[in-house]
Amino acid sequence: QVQLVESGGGLVQAGGSLRLSCAASGSTFSIIAMRWYRQDSGKQRELVATITSGDTTIYSDSVKGRFTISRDNAKNTVYLQMNSLKPEDTAVYYCNANLRPTAWTTSRDYWGQGTQVTVSS
Repeated sequence: QVQLVESGGGLVQAGGSLRLSCAASGSTFSIIAMRWYRQDSGKQRELVATITSGDTTIYSDSVKGRFTISRDNAKNTVYLQMNSLKPEDTAVYYCNANLRPTAWTTSRDYWGQGTQVTVSS
């Protein structure tokens, strides 16, 4: 069983910063990549940032230069540092991990429960 637990969301004024965390626990034999998505009400879920097992990072154009994704392999935790926040960054942020639970299983996606980020103008 794999669990992803997010934390760090909240309410912040425009221009402020927040750091989200996502800890993976349970059977996590090999983590291929971890990602942050976000979804605002009435909109499609958007991929925000990716970090691979080789520490390659990819960002959406909407957050490039403002957000930084990083990981602590020893803790199986991924972070999303969000700076210069804008009201349009308001959304529920979801952690995603593509991983192999054991050596004899193929990789699949797992999701956290989501954490609300609200940026006031």
